[in-house]
Amino acid sequence: MTSAEQAYGQGHAESVVRSQQWRTVENSAGYLAPELRPGLSVLDIGCGPGTITVDLAERVAPGRVLGVDPSAAVLEEARANAEQAGRGNVTFAQGDVYALDIPDDSFDVVHAHQVLLHLTDPVAALREMLRIARPGGIVAVRDTDYAGAFWWPADERLTRWQQVYRSVAYANGAEPDGGRHLLAWANAAGASEVIPSASIWCHSTPAERAWWGGMWAQRIIDSRIAEQAVEGGHATPAELEEISAGWREWAAHPDGWFAIPHGEILCRVGA
Repeated sequence: MTSAEQAYGQGHAESVVRSQQWRTVENSAGYLAPELRPGLSVLDIGCGPGTITVDLAERVAPGRVLGVDPSAAVLEEARANAEQAGRGNVTFAQGDVYALDIPDDSFDVVHAHQVLLHLTDPVAALREMLRIARPGGIVAVRDTDYAGAFWWPADERLTRWQQVYRSVAYANGAEPDGGRHLLAWANAAGASEVIPSASIWCHSTPAERAWWGGMWAQRIIDSRIAEQAVEGGHATPAELEEISAGWREWAAHPDGWFAIPHGEILCRVGA
C-alpha cells in the first residue's frame, strides 16, 4: 500500500467502492456540467472506480480525460468501466494528489470529488490542482459535510454513526466537514476567482434506502473506518454492530429519509 493509499481513511473495501460506483456527473458534479463541452481535456483526481470519469469523458469527447487514483486495484475497476462504456478517450494512472507527475498548465478542467476532506493538507492539494490547470481553465471540487447530515426517523444509533465517523476522520488529521471549508481552502491556496455553491444527496425511495443503508450497514463493520474506529478507541465492535443494525432498520423503514449536504467550488484560472 502506498503512502497516499494509507492516507485515505475510507479504504477500498467493497462497501466503499460500491458507494462510489453510483456516482455520475448528474448526481455528483452537476455544478460543473454547464462548463463541459466537446474537446476539453479533463483530469479527474481521486477517480476511484471511474464512473464520474467515464461520464466526463462522454461529455467532452473527443477531448482526453485522465483519471488518477492512489489505488492500483480500484483503477482496474475504472478501466473495466471505461471499456464497458466504450470510452476510448479516457485513461487511468496511479498518482499522488500532492505530487502529480503532470506538467504545469496541462488540463482545461481539473476535477476532484470527495477527495480534499480525506487529506491532511487540502490546501497543498488545491495548489497542485491549480498548477496543472491551464490559463482560462477550471479547478472543480466537491466535498461532503458530514456534520450537516440529517435523517428520519430519529435513531441514536445513526447519531452515534455520525460521531464515530467524524472522530475517526479527525484522528486521521482529515476534515470530515470539508464541504464548508472549500471556499476558505481555495482562498488559502491562492485561487484568484472562486465560485462557491452547495448541493445535496437525498436517499428516500425504497431502492435508495436499501442501497445507502445496506452499504453503511456493511461499511461500519467491515472497512478501514471500522478498523480505525476500534483501534483508535472511538467505538467498540459491539457498538459498531449496533450501528449496523440501526442502518438496516432505517433502510427497511417506510418513512426512512436521509440527506447529506456538499460544498462545491469552481476556481477559474486567470489567463
